[in-house]
Amino acid sequence: YKIKAVDNTNWASVYSDFVSMVTRYLYQNGGDDGDNMKPSADIPKAYKLSQNYPNPFNPTTNISYDIPKDGFLSIKIYDISGREIMTVINQYVNAGRYIIGFNGSSLASGVYFYRIIAGNYIQTKRMVLIK
Repeated sequence: YKIKAVDNTNWASVYSDFVSMVTRYLYQNGGDDGDNMKPSADIPKAYKLSQNYPNPFNPTTNISYDIPKDGFLSIKIYDISGREIMTVINQYVNAGRYIIGFNGSSLASGVYFYRIIAGNYIQTKRMVLIK
């Protein structure tokens, strides 16, 4: 998995060599050893799908989204003609803020769309792959 750590001031680490999903922000509850990590009370109040970054991208980009309640989540990638190309995530998730990496190295240059479906929330955004 590709992992990026983001703290509460939006400072971020560099990515690992693999793709991953980041869930619920964490805060340290005292002490300096990091053993007292707990989920933050900062759960989003509304569903939100953000524009991928970077965009355009080559070959990797990040898709971030907010989920205010636990539930089933699906994110799929579509080509310009509307054909489903790939399922990025299709599972039950906990409420929180997420960032997921997407690797388009197996795709041709062009315009693609990513769609999130979570409960009654459906949103689609455009992304551009340039090789």
